[in-house]
Amino acid sequence: MDLPNRKRIRLPNYDYSSPGAYFITICTQDRNCILSSIAVGAAISRPTEVRLTRYGEIVDLAIRNISSIYPSISVDHYVIMPNHVHLILQIHSVEGGRMISAPTVSTVVGQMKRWASRQAGAALWQKSYHEHVIRNENDYREIWEYIEANPAKWAEDRYYTNP
Repeated sequence: MDLPNRKRIRLPNYDYSSPGAYFITICTQDRNCILSSIAVGAAISRPTEVRLTRYGEIVDLAIRNISSIYPSISVDHYVIMPNHVHLILQIHSVEGGRMISAPTVSTVVGQMKRWASRQAGAALWQKSYHEHVIRNENDYREIWEYIEANPAKWAEDRYYTNP
């Protein structure tokens, strides 16, 4: 039996350990809403709130620990949605005035996913992830704003499932 051809989701011949910013989206297994719930505020005084589940708290810790595991990587911004995570990873090539090597985006994301699943005692994630190489300041700003606004637009999100 022939296996289906998977769509290539990475840029061919691109070095994913290159300095720069990357927009990452990681979905839960079967897009199950296990990471958080979204409480949409009714007024300015009650903004949208992301309420993390136990699994969401594990993922939050995993994301916050990325920079301590990989000093050349920073997490600039992220949000933990009910069934997916968005984050901006920044790869730096200089630390304390000296050149350093960086892991690939795939290595960082894979390690984070494995650690979170191991801590949860369950397979949390679907295979692979989506990434976008952030090309300029305007692109970066638009993605930052998208991440920031994502909880308030949960019902319109393409990963939305009615829990």
